[in-house]
Amino acid sequence: MTALLTDPMLDLRLPDALALDLLGAGPERFAFTAADLATPTHTRRATIGAVVPAYNEAATIKAVLKGLLRQTRLPDVVHVVVNNTTDKTFAKASKLAGEHTVVRKGVEQITRVYVHDLGKLADKKVGALNYGYRLVQGADYLLGVDGDTVLAKDAVERLEAEMSSDPRIGGISAIYTVDNTDAPRGVPRFLLTGQRAQFAAFNMQNLLRGRNMAVLGGQASLFRTSALEEVMTAHHQANPWVSDSEVEDSLLSLQIKSLGYSTKISATARATVGGMTTMRALDGQQVKWNYGAIDLMWPGQRGDTQGQPFHPNLRLRWMENASMVVNALTRVAFGLLVVGALSIGAFEFSPVWLVPPAVAVALNLRTALSMRDHNWRDVLFAATLVPAEAYMWIRIGHFVRAWAKFLSRSRTDNWAAQAKAERGAGWAHLSPVAVGVAALAATAWAWTILPVAAQSAVLAVGWPALGVVTVLQTLSMLRRLVRRQHGYTA
Repeated sequence: MTALLTDPMLDLRLPDALALDLLGAGPERFAFTAADLATPTHTRRATIGAVVPAYNEAATIKAVLKGLLRQTRLPDVVHVVVNNTTDKTFAKASKLAGEHTVVRKGVEQITRVYVHDLGKLADKKVGALNYGYRLVQGADYLLGVDGDTVLAKDAVERLEAEMSSDPRIGGISAIYTVDNTDAPRGVPRFLLTGQRAQFAAFNMQNLLRGRNMAVLGGQASLFRTSALEEVMTAHHQANPWVSDSEVEDSLLSLQIKSLGYSTKISATARATVGGMTTMRALDGQQVKWNYGAIDLMWPGQRGDTQGQPFHPNLRLRWMENASMVVNALTRVAFGLLVVGALSIGAFEFSPVWLVPPAVAVALNLRTALSMRDHNWRDVLFAATLVPAEAYMWIRIGHFVRAWAKFLSRSRTDNWAAQAKAERGAGWAHLSPVAVGVAALAATAWAWTILPVAAQSAVLAVGWPALGVVTVLQTLSMLRRLVRRQHGYTA
């Protein structure tokens, strides 16, 4: 009888003799090395389409494009989407339009830069992002870069490597900071240094949370286009970004996370973003961010969602708002109690009250030193306490304004408000000061009409209550101060 050998894939029947010739005689015919079993494969290079929404970015757009063109891993295509612009953004970007060929590590890379001027766009940045998405829809990844963000030369390569290493990642953001080296003296330099400290603390917090990023910011983030498509399908959207949210990037990050993907911050990819150099502009930006976050946090607030106040991406937002409430209350209460005690000759200084500021300075210093490119301004800002404390009060004002707008159901166009503030118009940023002065005046008047016994009772209750809250707050700062940073730099 003739024995047959069957190949299950090809269903070929081979005679015994031929089978022995192919496999060898004896036991050795069943022994294979790893090299014998390896199947040659062709690794396909992923494609990256970069989208740069640009609104009045004439001062920075060339630096942004040059940053993309000097990457160790070029995007395959770059689309600059100019919208609602009144300056020379289009003209300056157009000078770099066309095909660019570079050689990196002996390998030739080619990219093409396209510049589109959409004129007046109702959906502003959201409309520009969605337009760009349609242009790069066939790419594996979409790289979103703001018109004032300059990537480190290896940022794209690092973002792609991290994204391709784990198919569970739906989007990944670069570590971003603000440059304060050439800032004018005075308020601009102070504000930029404060923003550097703010972003460094935010980045380090995300890095130490398993690199889970609550917000894939528009500054510099890489998205898996298949994840964007799933978001559109799951939420019945025509586009990945929607215009009915003040924080389109936060909402998209939440949606990606809800689909089972992870949203990450890169461990190493970096970018430098444009900071706000005036109180007006900073107020416009931060109030828009905070208002949009509150809008997402509040259950059922957005008409097209069920409200997810305890979504993993929003827990950090709740913690941030709670922290700002505690920071505001402890500062205001301490000041009022000191003044009240002095007014009736009952104030006694205790060195214990120096502990919280000392811990705060130590924590601020650690944050400053955690910055990869920290400079003497960052260290001085943290070590002298006063600048950091002043910037904290500015941030408290932003949170108060955002909550006031939200609770009053004010549906103003915060995008337009930010643009107006950046042009140097409006006085809304001073409203917290006016309200604070009025509240203090009312409190002072109420205090003066209280009998001395009532004043003493208020102090007797107020100081212990403030002490308990301050102890808890100080312990929280100590925990962050001694927490290991695992080699991460912000």
